[in-house]
Amino acid sequence: MSATITPAPASESLPRTAETPAARARELLPLLSAQASGHDEADSFVGENYDLLKGAGLVEAGVPRGLGGGGAGIRELAEMLRILAHGCSSTALAFSMHTHQVAVPAWRWEHQGAKPVEQLLRRVAAERIILLSSGGADWIAGSGEARRVEGGYRIYGTKTFSSGSPAGDLLMTGAVLREEEGDSVIHFAAPMKAPEVRVLDTWRALGMRGTGSNDVLIDGLFVADAQVSFKRRAGEWHPVFQIIATIAFPLIYAVYLGVAERARDMAIAAAKARRPGEDALLLAGRMENSLRAARLAHDWMLRAAERNAPGEESVNDVMTGRALLAEAAIRTVELAMELAGGAAFQRKAGIERLFRDVQGARFHPLQPLPQARYAGAMALGLPVARIF
Repeated sequence: MSATITPAPASESLPRTAETPAARARELLPLLSAQASGHDEADSFVGENYDLLKGAGLVEAGVPRGLGGGGAGIRELAEMLRILAHGCSSTALAFSMHTHQVAVPAWRWEHQGAKPVEQLLRRVAAERIILLSSGGADWIAGSGEARRVEGGYRIYGTKTFSSGSPAGDLLMTGAVLREEEGDSVIHFAAPMKAPEVRVLDTWRALGMRGTGSNDVLIDGLFVADAQVSFKRRAGEWHPVFQIIATIAFPLIYAVYLGVAERARDMAIAAAKARRPGEDALLLAGRMENSLRAARLAHDWMLRAAERNAPGEESVNDVMTGRALLAEAAIRTVELAMELAGGAAFQRKAGIERLFRDVQGARFHPLQPLPQARYAGAMALGLPVARIF
């Protein structure tokens, strides 16, 4: 199906009147909203919205001030993403992947004095480069293959769910190195403009259709020894991944909270346009309860991250919040569909798109079964290093 996408204004033409990332995100909502349904209809990437994000100074919002960025903390960044989701779910989710790839090294620089990440963060601030995540399919087990060659490695593999891929500059990823003593994973940044790196046009999905979460093919990319950021054992939690899990998921799931809030607002407006009966009161009340549960779960995730103590406990708290938020957000949008009535079943109403978009909350790590096993092992005092 085709749709006409009206180009957004150039980023340099947008005023920078708001001070906080959340306030600047709110200024973008009319522009994001105007494009959202067209991208959904056309299965097209929200590329022009990245110009808006850059123009609003949101790309570098999470870089520490000392490195040239906005210095926003995790709660501020989560609020920014939640608000962006009110305008366009796909833009918010794709941008959450860049945002957390900035927030994690920023946390390491500020709390661990990790000097190797400084150059990357300075580039984000100065050049507004876009960082990509290779997604949940490239999780603790790792994916792809690293072959040892003189001076480094040759990398082969396909990275799935690479949200924002058409706009990306660097793919933060890894590859599995087969060794006699056991498999390891090396981590590195793959330049998206390298001839050995190619975005495949594969993203055709139920929801979040504008995220550009295509497969990325890496075919023989050379990664020098000095370009490897760290090496870990495959299939086992590493301290860096505990940091990633603690920092990234409160940001990613801020998007799904925003989707649920937007669906709630639309359903309330639809119900008010009619004369609400007793059934509408019950549906509205249940919807409000579910949304409140999602907000409480998200605050729990943020509080776990704000302890600044990544580890097994913080991962357990964040992933418990992730499970509760996903369930409550999905239920909120389901109830919004019912409250809005039969009109919500039609695409033009907009709630149907949000119903599809919120389903993505099911699929990020830790998915329900491993999350429950992780929480159960923590409760029983059993090892969790290989539960993912």
